[in-house]
Amino acid sequence: MRAWLLVSAVLWYLTRVGWQRFSEFSEKGFVYGTPESTVKIYVELHHNSPFLVCMDINLAKKETVDPTYLWIGPNEKPLTGSYQINITQTGKLMVKDFLESLSGLYTCTLSYKIIKSQTQEEKMITQTYDFMMFAYQEPDYSYQMAVRFTAKSCAGRYNELLFRVLKKTLDNLISDLSCHVTEPSYKCHFVKLPKHGLVPELFIAFQVSPFAPQWKSACSDAVDCEDTTNYNILQARDRIEEFFRSQAYIFYHANKTLPAMHFMDHSFQMARMDSCRAGFGKNEGLHSNCATCCVVCGPGTFSRDADVTCETCTSILNYGAKFCP
Repeated sequence: MRAWLLVSAVLWYLTRVGWQRFSEFSEKGFVYGTPESTVKIYVELHHNSPFLVCMDINLAKKETVDPTYLWIGPNEKPLTGSYQINITQTGKLMVKDFLESLSGLYTCTLSYKIIKSQTQEEKMITQTYDFMMFAYQEPDYSYQMAVRFTAKSCAGRYNELLFRVLKKTLDNLISDLSCHVTEPSYKCHFVKLPKHGLVPELFIAFQVSPFAPQWKSACSDAVDCEDTTNYNILQARDRIEEFFRSQAYIFYHANKTLPAMHFMDHSFQMARMDSCRAGFGKNEGLHSNCATCCVVCGPGTFSRDADVTCETCTSILNYGAKFCP
């Protein structure tokens, strides 16, 4: 079973169909309509949508006579075949190279006949299906990290010197990944330890970002770079974690005498922070099937670069707005 799932996942990727984050009304890469409600679909930016079937899954198992299909796009005009719009003879719709502007409501009207075999009497049946398609991107990752060092005192220049050397060391450690340390800061505090007096300690905090100067050069020819930048930041995270792990080993296991200023074992902490590109944001309530995604901002909303949510702006009528006019 696992092998089959792996093969299916690989084939899905090779056809460049973005991961669709829902569980109902889908079968073998097709998404079926439902007469009662609108089906939400999330398509990764610059990927192909799945095939939208102008039929519900129960009707698809039955015979339909003389079916016709009419697709209406987000601009409320009939859809016809083009380099981005693929409509099959059986009414299935695929949107290629999905963009922010292609988000919105897609409506299909299915018409077919029911024929009484005894009298050949024909009855025309029509059914409408609504699909809401949203462009999305994976969030950009960064990491907030914190460590603690012992100090000789909270006064003097050695604390500042250690802080600068540490930042430079970490930057050099991850520079080939187009990552760098941002917003570094430190404070010296006196800490009362059990069975000890007051001990001066440096509390150091910093962020690790995948957007060092010239970071775009790491993207090669990729249209979207979040896969590359997120891979790089995960590598940077692992290197920094290993660096402090090795510091702990050197100070607490290899050396018999600890220096006055040294990394404190088990003090390393980190937390991932997500951000979205301009025109995208997170909304777990509205997009529960894609809660971790950066989904395109809808009409009436916008987001600036590195925001996490879309803000309200009533004058915006389009999807993917990056500022409020």
